[in-house]
Amino acid sequence: MKTTTENLTAGPAEIGEDRELTVSPEDYSLLTDLYQLTMAACYVGEAIDDRPASFEMFARRLPEGFGYAIAMGLTQVLDYLEKLRFSEFQIQALQSAGIFAGAPERFWTLLAEARFTGDVWAVPEGTAVFANEPLLRIEAPLWQAQLVETYVLNAINYQTLIATRSARLRDAAGPEAKLLEFGTRRAFSPQAAVWAARAALAAGLDGTSNVLAALKLGRKPVGTMAHALVMALGALEGSEEQAFAAFHRYFPGAPLLIDTYDTVVAARKLADRINSGEMQLEGVRLDSGDLAALSREVRSILPGIPIIASGDLDEYQIAKFKSAGACIDGYGLGTKLVSGTPVNGVYKLVEIDGIPVMKEASEKVTYPGRKQIFRTVKDGEIISDCLGLASEEIKIDGSAESLMKLVVKQGKLLQESESLEAIAKRTAASVASLPPETRQLNNPIAPPIEISPALQNLTQKTQKFSNH
Repeated sequence: MKTTTENLTAGPAEIGEDRELTVSPEDYSLLTDLYQLTMAACYVGEAIDDRPASFEMFARRLPEGFGYAIAMGLTQVLDYLEKLRFSEFQIQALQSAGIFAGAPERFWTLLAEARFTGDVWAVPEGTAVFANEPLLRIEAPLWQAQLVETYVLNAINYQTLIATRSARLRDAAGPEAKLLEFGTRRAFSPQAAVWAARAALAAGLDGTSNVLAALKLGRKPVGTMAHALVMALGALEGSEEQAFAAFHRYFPGAPLLIDTYDTVVAARKLADRINSGEMQLEGVRLDSGDLAALSREVRSILPGIPIIASGDLDEYQIAKFKSAGACIDGYGLGTKLVSGTPVNGVYKLVEIDGIPVMKEASEKVTYPGRKQIFRTVKDGEIISDCLGLASEEIKIDGSAESLMKLVVKQGKLLQESESLEAIAKRTAASVASLPPETRQLNNPIAPPIEISPALQNLTQKTQKFSNH
């Protein structure tokens, strides 16, 4: 079978289908939408490809029911920018496609020599942000800033969704609950599964069942057991108890899944064995039925044994369990964590060659110019955010923190990658600083976002300019 690189030397009609469809860093350059490349070719043809440009990424609105978002995915964006290259094989593949027959010759030279040489300003991962606030700004030659749009949005939109849901789950469950990411089988792709695990851990979850993600991230994978083992050994050897004994033979004390048949009966039989000293048990998992009621009954039978609940759970159900007095010590979180309404971040040109620009389409108006978020925190709580120009120095009530930091200068990283623990700590602090009405699950209200007078004036001037 041909390798991916070898396949790219052939024309589209000759390649056939690559059934593997995995992505490696060598593929980063082509992991983009076609129009990023066609626009780059146009920029070259019009001799504006090297003009300095600034693009900002932000969400016009957050998913329904979200009072905030937790910025995530910057680490993968920086890795992408650092490794962005076009190989000879990739260039030949683009040429053989026939789409670029009219592109200027210098376009191919540009791709062959491609390196990201710009600056990146970004909100640190784990920071709470709101609608219309930029999570990231790329300042680079126009063609470079344009080309990277697709990957930037892919990495940040998805991880920000997972991080936000994880933060909300942690907030609903409380600091003591054990929260485990079980979403790999429901994630949108194998790559998304790994990113989801990473974002969940960085936003405060305790572990992931994804073995690849856990080992890549320096963590120990977590999990329990499957119903299949209970059913298989139960059918072949006669009882659920024999399945539990077999599992503990190889994984002593490991948590057991006790709801394959009758949860209460299983709990009582385990209690007999524990009380007689025949076995030790680190926990049980409940995956179906009335979890709140079952957890209370199991707790009465197995006092002191941690109870983990799973089964398409989300923050709303966790809040209901707590209100109902459920005896649940931890949660396995899958489908509703790794899916759902996306964070619909966009990436828009805000300045070209020093000239501020803006989009004026109905319901899609953008603010012009390079911007900064100025956050005021008083007594540990966010009072307000002010969206202003990057060139401004804004102080509200004597102080305001500038959230966007310079992380890449002329293509060079300015800092080492942060640990998941450091990002999780920032996430917890960010959520704790939100007003109660922003953290609430039902009808959350975001803090006021002020627009600085300078940004308001620039917007008015830019609108007048574009209308002429």
